[in-house]
Amino acid sequence: MPISNIAFRASSAPIAQAALADLTARHGQTPLGRAQVVVALGGDGFMLQTLHDTQSAGLPVYGMNCGTVGFLMNAYDAEGLPERVAQAEETVINPLHMRATTVAGRVVEALAINEVSLLRAGPQAAKLAIHVDDKLRLAELVCDGALLCTPAGSTAYNYSAHGPILPIGSDVLALTAVAAFRPRRWRGALLPKTAVVRFGVLDAEKRPVMADADGRSVRDVVSVEIRSVPSICHRILFDPGHGLEERLLVEQFA
Repeated sequence: MPISNIAFRASSAPIAQAALADLTARHGQTPLGRAQVVVALGGDGFMLQTLHDTQSAGLPVYGMNCGTVGFLMNAYDAEGLPERVAQAEETVINPLHMRATTVAGRVVEALAINEVSLLRAGPQAAKLAIHVDDKLRLAELVCDGALLCTPAGSTAYNYSAHGPILPIGSDVLALTAVAAFRPRRWRGALLPKTAVVRFGVLDAEKRPVMADADGRSVRDVVSVEIRSVPSICHRILFDPGHGLEERLLVEQFA
């Protein structure tokens, strides 16, 4: 059956706002509490924002690309939207939880659907110690940064840092270095989804580091703990034959 109660969300981009005006004129605008689905109009960044903003509603989100990048989005088409949404395939992903502690002792917690990254925030390379499940695995990584990503985020920043693409259904996280200097040939690691990763920042005042979880940044961190949160499920809808699993395969053979 076609979907009739749609909550539309759009980025501030003019093309997305024009699409919002057209689609709400056709289908109306349903409040989130009464909607069957959320339709997000924008790019991948706006899709991540929408997933975070509507998390408590538990609704599936169907994205249509009105931005630059659209890996998490479907092609934009104003025609037959209720039928397309009704026929869409659902992918469920779990976010990462970041707990960052700063030099001043402030603790910041945030969720990330794609990745949690640590990046140098000064002229000198960062020095990081990496613990996995409370066991020291790398005493010193000299680098521009490092990140831990989900399968959904493996084609984003992780891929540009030469990290692996992860199958969407795999219970694996990718730990990837950004411009590693020492160990020079360290290529990162694949970790079970249950792993708890803790980055310790060495010489934090001389070599400042910032942490970022899907755009929420924390400066001057001394430690960052990251774990998957299976109790939180984000539901993303894709047109049949164009789901995340297929897109990940296409990306690897492009």
